[in-house]
Amino acid sequence: MNKIHVDRRSYWQQPVVPLLMFLGGIALTSLGGCSTTTPPSTAQTEQPTTSTAVSQTTQEQSPIVSSSSDPNFVVAVVQKVGPAVVRIDASRTISQQVPDEYDDPFFRRFFGEPPTQPRERVERGSGSGFIINGNGQILTNSHVVNGADKVTVTLKDGREFQGKVLGEDPVTDVAVIKIDANNLPSVNLANSDNLQPGEAVIAIGNPLGLNNTVTSGILSATGRSSSDIGASDKRVDYLQTDAAINPGNSGGPLLNARGDVIGMNTAIIRGAQGLGFAIPINTAKRISEQLITKGKVEHPYLGIQMTALTPELKQRLNSEFGDKINVSANKGVLLVRVVPSSPAAQAGLRAGDIITSINNKPVNKPDEVQKIVESISIGTTLQLQVERNGQVAQLSVKPAPLPVQRQR
Repeated sequence: MNKIHVDRRSYWQQPVVPLLMFLGGIALTSLGGCSTTTPPSTAQTEQPTTSTAVSQTTQEQSPIVSSSSDPNFVVAVVQKVGPAVVRIDASRTISQQVPDEYDDPFFRRFFGEPPTQPRERVERGSGSGFIINGNGQILTNSHVVNGADKVTVTLKDGREFQGKVLGEDPVTDVAVIKIDANNLPSVNLANSDNLQPGEAVIAIGNPLGLNNTVTSGILSATGRSSSDIGASDKRVDYLQTDAAINPGNSGGPLLNARGDVIGMNTAIIRGAQGLGFAIPINTAKRISEQLITKGKVEHPYLGIQMTALTPELKQRLNSEFGDKINVSANKGVLLVRVVPSSPAAQAGLRAGDIITSINNKPVNKPDEVQKIVESISIGTTLQLQVERNGQVAQLSVKPAPLPVQRQR
């Protein structure tokens, strides 16, 4: 997962740490990774089923009532789509360096000479995926194949293929795999922009190693932000479902009553029941097209960490930092950190600034800033209205490509 660690001083010429400690109980959003930090263990990316996990892991849609006339509509969907859902087994080799302490003569006396080569161990995990065309291109989650040395794809009919990762995007958790095969069964992709809560949905995947498992339920909600579910390093507005999602479902399809893919199953709320989340298929499709053509995805990056300004927070800030800051705005987005040398820093943004509008559009929540930034092209100028110590300023910032670190 992508985390940007920064060490920065605010424009008050005071360490940022006191402000961060002051805001310790408040959710913060980072536009370095453009994500929200929420209380620990809130959301859990669906792990591959694993002995040692590979990673930490334009149609109108039919409402459920319209499907009740056919009590076997789930059977029909499974028969239609099941052959295009695959199991993905991935493995990677992890090298462990010998601790320096073992070079000490005292340790050698008791444990002998340390190994001359780094120790290696193999991590294995499994997830799900679905074939998007007959030529063998498969969508799955990035965390299923992240850093994998070997990827094996197993079809429902039992055939196995070695998969090649064409590209992966940890920021949206989308990856594309290619297998050397033709005339394969494939899925139809719906338009996830038109979804309505209450629609019937079906999930197919390989939870806990149980291949070709089918669960069903309804679409519980749309537009769940990364901050809503605690996916702190993602840029996705998720679909929520009560269809059972478990480890190993990662990368599998979430389907509507006609058997069209509306999302890619990816996450659950740890310790909760009936709270599963999927990446909207329009997002997965957009990202996959870039992965197929370019092998990577470039996301706009500002380099800020932020939180929503509320009247309560304003009062606390003026009370605690009244000798260094004067907050007069009643709402907006408070910058808590600015990454050194980032586009935000180069534009003159500072910790403690309050963004009140972007391109003349008022912003009050970090998610609103995130959506605006994600929707523009890299290098496009954003006009920010910023309050600083009671004074209003206009600043221009040009997002750069997000520096993404692969998880190894």
